[in-house]
Amino acid sequence: QQTMVRTQYGILSSCVGIFCNVLLFLVKLLIGLGMHSIAVTADAFNNLSDAASSVISFVGVKMASRPADEGHPFGHGRMEYIAAFIVAFLVIQVGFTFFKSSFGKILHPESISFEWVPFLILALSVTVKVWMAVFNRKLGRRIDSKVMLATAADSMGDVATTSVTIAAILVYRILGWNIDAYAGVIVSLLVIWAGIGIARETLEPLIGEPIDPELYHDITEFVESFDGIEGVHELIVQNYGPNQSMASIHAEVPKDVDIEASHEIIDQIERRVFAEKGIYLVIHMDPVEIHDEWVLKVRQMVRDVIGQVDPGLDFHDFQMVR
Repeated sequence: QQTMVRTQYGILSSCVGIFCNVLLFLVKLLIGLGMHSIAVTADAFNNLSDAASSVISFVGVKMASRPADEGHPFGHGRMEYIAAFIVAFLVIQVGFTFFKSSFGKILHPESISFEWVPFLILALSVTVKVWMAVFNRKLGRRIDSKVMLATAADSMGDVATTSVTIAAILVYRILGWNIDAYAGVIVSLLVIWAGIGIARETLEPLIGEPIDPELYHDITEFVESFDGIEGVHELIVQNYGPNQSMASIHAEVPKDVDIEASHEIIDQIERRVFAEKGIYLVIHMDPVEIHDEWVLKVRQMVRDVIGQVDPGLDFHDFQMVR
């Protein structure tokens, strides 16, 4: 059910992105050609790349929703990260292409013209992009989607680039200075920077990022809250896509309690974690002494010595054989 909801949100976001970006591309392209503005034209093709990014996002979300199979026992959720990385690559490519064009215009400048209607349309496009950024960020946070958050960041980058273009046109209108090519360079650099940021954020879960501290405390406190669990350690979480995680943890149980009773507690915790948090949790039981005063005394002595060496150190699975 959760995967189906994610897919529907992803399709909605992609379709909205395709429609809005194609419309903005056509309008800005006509304006850029009419005004002979490389900055406006660069901004137009940036919107076209955004439309292509929305298509890729659509395909990535659909592929990520495919269920697990023999070749992919943990599902296809990471396809969403791959789609977001491709989006980042397209953004960077567009930035480099128009950096080259803008630099060429600096060496060989062309005149531009000012007209109110195209100018107002550009200002309207900023409003559209702000709405798209808020729309995708809201959906992305709701379902924890890297693709949607990347799209939202890209939209905010477009807001910045179009704003720079508008500023260049205003400078020409008021002061008569043609800084269009320089504005184009600024636009392209902003686009490249946005693409690098998106790539960095999407590569981390693919390479293997550390567990979120909030999630770490959430899981450990949840497991420790059950009667019969004395402590936990060695929590490892593997991310196989949004809402598709597998984890393992060691849980300390009293050594003098019947093993079947402890095993039943462990099974209950695993079922509850999956039902409430959507995480496949595997728990390893570690029997520990909780009654023998001599063992407890020696364990505290060891803890004191280790604390003197480094207060940040700790230990677990303390065992003694007399």
